[in-house]
Amino acid sequence: MMKAYRGKLPLSVITVIVCAFAFLALLFTERLTFLSSNPILKSKPCARRAAVVKPSYHKTAEENLQNTEIDDRFEFDPEECDITRGKWVFNSSIKTLYNDSSCPYLDRQYACVKNGRLDFDYHHWEWQPHDCNSPRFDPERTLKKLRGKRLLFAGDSLQRNQWESFVCMVEWTIPPGKKSMKLGNVRSVFKAKEYNATIEFYWAPFLVESNSDIDVLDPKKRILKVDSVAKHSKHWEGADILAFNSYVWWMIGLRLKTLWGSFANGEEGYSELDTPVAYRIGLKTWANWIDSTINPNKTRVFFTTISPVHTRSQDWGKNNGLKCFNETKPVMKKMWGSGLDKTMMGVVADVVKKMKVAVTIVNITQLSEYRVDAHSSIYTETGGRLLTDEEKADPRRHADCIHWCLPGVPDTWNQIFSALL
Repeated sequence: MMKAYRGKLPLSVITVIVCAFAFLALLFTERLTFLSSNPILKSKPCARRAAVVKPSYHKTAEENLQNTEIDDRFEFDPEECDITRGKWVFNSSIKTLYNDSSCPYLDRQYACVKNGRLDFDYHHWEWQPHDCNSPRFDPERTLKKLRGKRLLFAGDSLQRNQWESFVCMVEWTIPPGKKSMKLGNVRSVFKAKEYNATIEFYWAPFLVESNSDIDVLDPKKRILKVDSVAKHSKHWEGADILAFNSYVWWMIGLRLKTLWGSFANGEEGYSELDTPVAYRIGLKTWANWIDSTINPNKTRVFFTTISPVHTRSQDWGKNNGLKCFNETKPVMKKMWGSGLDKTMMGVVADVVKKMKVAVTIVNITQLSEYRVDAHSSIYTETGGRLLTDEEKADPRRHADCIHWCLPGVPDTWNQIFSALL
């Protein structure tokens, strides 16, 4: 009879137990690996967009690309983001996409540095909405949105200000042989040939017809044909994207000379209307053309709100100021100055909300209102010539506190506009 060995296990049993523990350990390790790789259970960082860029074609572009930051922010959603509420934040690391020497299409009227402005801080203020991140402007992505399309800006010199900004923000990514510009008094066309796209500007300061569209007359002699856009609209037809504005030319007085029908009756055929009334009639004429002509499935329509005028320094607390002259920082408190008319803004809102064709409002008014520092001021030209030293010494009369230096505030308008495309 075999003896039982107390306290000892057979070798075969020990082998089985060791193998079982090893197997369980292996299963536990595999389970941890599975859990750590499961996307539902693992916290995942926001994906970063790859910064894909083409070769640059001038020094400014190269410098800008060297300072490009990878943008890991969420896509801009205009439904979720109130872009109008925010503040300007100084960011010394900001590099503009162009400057007034590098962009060959920039009008001397807006080229403040070339015209002698020595402070550059106005280049480094970034608009930051309170509830979201401001959209970045991606030149290549913007051009891809425009591939095969015709984008047309129509309006006054502030719309031209925005158009030139837009062209300068994209043109540097395109090789010299694949772009062109044709400038005209009324219509100018930039072509991005490799994208089969055009970015155009059409001069129509009132949108409706007037006797001073081309030959700018004394404001007292201006007559508006408030019932017709026909002379202008034939140039708007066929565009894929239309971006309009009209405000500052209307603000020449409390009443405007308006006309129905032909200009043939001249001085005898006009009626004087309060400016907001004339503005409403004119915008309704424009809106009727949009509703009766535009196919919303083929063409998108935008309207840019009022660009502020800063001709009264008392509006931002400088009783001894000379309009916007020598201003070097934005206003940091909310204001609504005398250069803005809420009644006129209300007219735009009323007309647009009753239109059949959807019009996207590009609201640049409040964010621009803070920027008393960014106007052309005395660093500009008038009548096709630069200001003389004597004129520069009299900013109360000659400082331009309507238009904006480029690069500058209109670049921010185009960040928003591009995001809305």
